Amino acid sequence: DAVKSYVKHIKGGGCEIVHEENWGLKKLAYPIQKKKSGVYYLLEFQREADLTASLEVILRRDERVMRFLTVALDKHALAYAGSRREKLNAKSKETK
Repeated sequence: DAVKSYVKHIKGGGCEIVHEENWGLKKLAYPIQKKKSGVYYLLEFQREADLTASLEVILRRDERVMRFLTVALDKHALAYAGSRREKLNAKSKETK
């Protein structure tokens, strides 16, 4: 539910979702609020408007979100992310 609302906010801001990836339930490196595991989710989007600040405010206010990280990718990171997506797509086609 939380991810759907964030995707809706991003798309409503005029941005394009490039890639979504659910990493699933993982053990945390250290306990946060007495919790030892959490669900990790990756959202990659392209933005033209300054949506990052409003998205971070929403993420901070949501009690379901323990931690988040917002990163701007440079040209090398974009190339790496693209090749990583291609490999994931190739693997998913092989397993089908």
